[in-house]
Amino acid sequence: MKQHSSQKNEALLKACLVLPTYNEAENIESITKAIFAMQSNIDTHQLYVIVVDDNSPDGTQEIVKKQMQKHPYLRLVTGNKVGLGDAYKRGISFAMSAFNPDLLLQMDADGQHDPTLIPKFINLANDGFSLVIGSRYVPGGSTPDFSYWRKFLSIVGNFLIRHLGKASNVRDCTSGFRCIKANLLPKCNLDGLSTRGYSFQSLLVCELIRNGAKPIEVPIIFKDRVKGKSKLTLRDQIEFLVSITKITYRYSEDFIKYCLVGLVGVVVNLGAYLLLNRYFQIPLQVASLIAIETSIVSNFLFNNYWTFKTRPKKLSVFRKLVNFHIAAGISGLLFYYLFFLLLTTVLGINDVLSILLATTTGTISNYTINSLWTWRK
Repeated sequence: MKQHSSQKNEALLKACLVLPTYNEAENIESITKAIFAMQSNIDTHQLYVIVVDDNSPDGTQEIVKKQMQKHPYLRLVTGNKVGLGDAYKRGISFAMSAFNPDLLLQMDADGQHDPTLIPKFINLANDGFSLVIGSRYVPGGSTPDFSYWRKFLSIVGNFLIRHLGKASNVRDCTSGFRCIKANLLPKCNLDGLSTRGYSFQSLLVCELIRNGAKPIEVPIIFKDRVKGKSKLTLRDQIEFLVSITKITYRYSEDFIKYCLVGLVGVVVNLGAYLLLNRYFQIPLQVASLIAIETSIVSNFLFNNYWTFKTRPKKLSVFRKLVNFHIAAGISGLLFYYLFFLLLTTVLGINDVLSILLATTTGTISNYTINSLWTWRK
């Protein structure tokens, strides 16, 4: 019987589940047991679990090594702690070279992802979906334990990634629970993706979509972890915002043009102010307002006749100009000024860094509003 079972397993396709860990001694044994318990519900693939541990000081590796004696399809990959993205890259590289799998799965090791969904993910992959995502933002999915700040960051971040990273057919781009057709991965530029926090997940989705992935989302309830401490830090959240800029830069020529126009607007603003105040002796209160309006109109004209010149002309020039002013007001107040106050007064972040983050957020939000509203496709 054992020989027959071994031959059956060898005939199955391979599905490698990459499980990054750092200080997960309280969770790793139960999660690996729960994952392997799903094998009886999977008829088409042999499930391999690759634990990628960043040299946890709490004994995570020792527990995995003991588990390897019980589970012949469990592997351990170690390395220095760089970040989640680096761990996934190591795990994916090992899986592809060691097993040449048909499917690659991603999952958190903290118990927040339900292993019982793994067979469903694999079945959907067998049905032609090359990217299956455990989604918190489709009907039936939820994040009951998220703080208001984390919900805001996740919802806004997902919105921007979907529209700027050209992944509009995916609602949860940052989910860490996925099943991917492995033949897509060599087409993706993983080296260019973030090595630290959770922004790796969103960048990878954009790469997969860009390379032809056919996605489907399965609703999940994403509750808070029961054991251990969350690895999500403020630095990871800041990197996530920076990564949105990377995504926008990589996938949108329009955004690059939009930023260049913005730089021209700064020159126009300063030049108009100096001319009015220094040469014509107009009071600074009036000169500054005229200069701002001049730069807004200048930016509008450049964007209308250069940045977005190929977009459908659904609105009149006057209506676009009105929308452009409204977008400037929303971005300036909500995504720059209020966000700046949040960073400095609530989170206590350095004012210079806060200005850079708020400027980045304001620029992206301004571009997003105008791209989706003023010059919508």
